[in-house]
Amino acid sequence: MFLALLVSGIVVVLVLLGLFVFGLRRRLIQRSGGTFDCSLRWNVPEHESGGKGWVYGVARYNGDRVEWFRVFSYAPRPRHLLERSAIEVLERRTPQGEEELALLSDSLVLACRHRGTRLELAMSEDALTGFLAWLEAAPPGQRVNVA
Repeated sequence: MFLALLVSGIVVVLVLLGLFVFGLRRRLIQRSGGTFDCSLRWNVPEHESGGKGWVYGVARYNGDRVEWFRVFSYAPRPRHLLERSAIEVLERRTPQGEEELALLSDSLVLACRHRGTRLELAMSEDALTGFLAWLEAAPPGQRVNVA
């Protein structure tokens, strides 16, 4: 009986510790400001619109790039780095079909190309406005393609 209680206590402590670390990591990511909730679908084939492949994350502006972090990860480094000069916006659309279930309710989808890789970002309308403004605010002489 004592062993069962001890094991149960250890499991509860480990679960709480894991949740605490998730929260702490998100706070550290958001500490510098300029963050927004952003789902990502990487290396998407042309004209594919399904609910598969979306990963929920947090994006952070850092100079001339956006750092994208998975929410459900312990990694301290971003999973993807998107450089402003390499982002080409292809289209903007609302979620279609199964995507409505896979994404947050107020999300809009932005299809882009980054260094030859097609990707899609899903974010709120406010975050999308900020992202497009950030893209257009490139320093003089940099090529930015916003559709």
